[in-house]
Amino acid sequence: MNSKSALVIGTGLLSVAVLMMHPAPSASGAAAQTGKPIKMHRLYTGPDGQTHAQEIEVKFGPNGTDPFKLAAGAGAEIRRAPPGRVADWHVAPRRQYVITLSGRGEVELVDGTKIELGPGSIDLAEDLTGKGHITRVIGNEDRVTIAIPVVDH
Repeated sequence: MNSKSALVIGTGLLSVAVLMMHPAPSASGAAAQTGKPIKMHRLYTGPDGQTHAQEIEVKFGPNGTDPFKLAAGAGAEIRRAPPGRVADWHVAPRRQYVITLSGRGEVELVDGTKIELGPGSIDLAEDLTGKGHITRVIGNEDRVTIAIPVVDH
């Protein structure tokens, strides 16, 4: 993917994130889900001071297409990292969503857990303290991501 395509896709994703609304509850109070589930990984610092991961299913509204609201703000960035790049132990610079647009990556936690990241992977990075995690670019192509800051309301 060239940088112009990544910019167009990233701008589109940011626009969608900014315009998303809370899903409306269904008459029965339960939101209907249709299609393949979409999941994101939440990276957070636990009481032990270490980074942990939680898989979160993105919940849509009653007809399965109502948007899921991201707590997103301005300052989104599109990033590119070459194959083989390793960001050794680090914490997230801020609460942010990191969405892989192209390429492949991997996040490793202190307990040895490895989370594979590919196009469409969504991570919510909230591990602002502790040892953090390692991020690697795997495969033979650049990994292009968009980082969208989370706004606290």
